[in-house]
Amino acid sequence: MRLIIWFGLLALIADQISKYVVIHVMGVSPFKEIDFLPPVLNFRYGENRGVNFGLFSSDSEITRWTLIVVALIICIAVTRWVLRNNQSKLVQICTGLLVGGALGNVFDRVYYGYVLDFLNSSCCSWTNPTVYNVADVFIVIGALGLVFFAKDSKQRKKDA
Repeated sequence: MRLIIWFGLLALIADQISKYVVIHVMGVSPFKEIDFLPPVLNFRYGENRGVNFGLFSSDSEITRWTLIVVALIICIAVTRWVLRNNQSKLVQICTGLLVGGALGNVFDRVYYGYVLDFLNSSCCSWTNPTVYNVADVFIVIGALGLVFFAKDSKQRKKDA
């Protein structure tokens, strides 16, 4: 449980600090973009009121709070599953990253009313129109770690 908590806090804090620095210190806004390492890494302002890639986007308070509740339920369910199935340290770390990233986006929805995005990656004369944030990176890494390294309880019993 400690690994989940520590890596969750690491992901949450890294996400919130990165957003603060890019938006409030560097001044990225709808009117100011920064090409950091063009074209691979650029800072572009975005407000995501939906789920991934703005799907189900809405200014509705019902949608906002539904997405918050769903994210919290998923965090609790994944954490309970990992703890009940006695998963490896690597899986616990991945769980912490996933949960911390999700909580970073939950914090945004509560505080701003939307998820604050600012990262944009493009390459090889292809311009990516989407933006994402550090929390999204942690969510993807955590989810991939769970997919590739978690074992279900039946498989763990056979291996023992």
